Amino acid sequence: MNNDLESIGYSDWFQSRVDKQQQAAHSIARVVSVQKDSYTISKGGEAVFAELAGNLLYTLDSASEFPTTGDWVYADFYDDDSHAIIYAVFPRKTLLKRKAAGKTVDWQLIAANIDVAFIVQSLNDNFNLRRLERYLVMVHDSGIEAIILLSKSDLIAKEKLTEIEAKVRTVAPNSQVIAFSNSSEENLTKVIGCLKPAYSYCLLGSSGVGKTSLLNRMLGENQYQTQSVSHKQSKGRHTTSSRQLVQLDNGAIIVDTPGMRELGSLAVAEGLEETFADIESLSQQCRFTNCSHSNEKGCTILAAIEQGKLSPSRYQNYLKMRKESEFNQMSYLEKRHKDKQFGKHVKSVMKQKKLKKS
Repeated sequence: MNNDLESIGYSDWFQSRVDKQQQAAHSIARVVSVQKDSYTISKGGEAVFAELAGNLLYTLDSASEFPTTGDWVYADFYDDDSHAIIYAVFPRKTLLKRKAAGKTVDWQLIAANIDVAFIVQSLNDNFNLRRLERYLVMVHDSGIEAIILLSKSDLIAKEKLTEIEAKVRTVAPNSQVIAFSNSSEENLTKVIGCLKPAYSYCLLGSSGVGKTSLLNRMLGENQYQTQSVSHKQSKGRHTTSSRQLVQLDNGAIIVDTPGMRELGSLAVAEGLEETFADIESLSQQCRFTNCSHSNEKGCTILAAIEQGKLSPSRYQNYLKMRKESEFNQMSYLEKRHKDKQFGKHVKSVMKQKKLKKS
């Protein structure tokens, strides 16, 4: 990398949001990788080991406020740029995240300031349209453009591929869809042609779909280790254990993410509306404004399902994610209250059953 912030993604969007006081006191750099409590950052040259300033560490209130891969930060560099201290984090243009496990309402950060997400689904037994919808919801909620890559195209017949591509376009009508193969190199140039200099990309997908192999193809060398897929389960073994920004020869920046068989809990609103725009639009056309879409007359969603215009499984996936999102956006106390109310309801029902038996 050249010692040039713009070459690693420092666009007009970030320049317009500079804190003048921080800029006067510190250098601007980008987080290249995160390893527990330590970081590596870059000003466009070599990556430098960094840690958080004490004042910053003790003023952060939640995990989502800590720097993550792709963040822009204000930092001081010492001893001929051999190490650095991070003092503050820039506003984020986009943030790829998922709900963290535990009692608190917090997030597990995946990467920040990503422009385009490549969602990789393999065309073997691992392909799952409902899982693809979950990735789309997460990406859309982050304000990131999605490009869908269907890997291992050499393993299926052309007729089957055409059928799967048509299904994918029903759930992602506005996204580019490319079927490719790391083995036969089919459409690899088309995939690599999507990469633009100074734009930031990420690879998302379950373990074993070919993300790391694709990254090696993009790099033009086997820089990252890959492992074979279990033929018994069609599941891959995790080969990428951390997130790291890598710059390609053409200047594009890409971050490989650890394989995620499960996306974890979602707490998304805008992502649902964009990914399921067809269902959201139908719900606005129901006869009754408080329609539950379960048995009411004049329900346009039920009518669409009956007429074969809306897939029942797509609608069920939408309902599942919507309920999950609403629940995950509650505070821990609200969840406890809801669980207690449900517990009381169950006890009441059981008591009524015992009374009837007696």
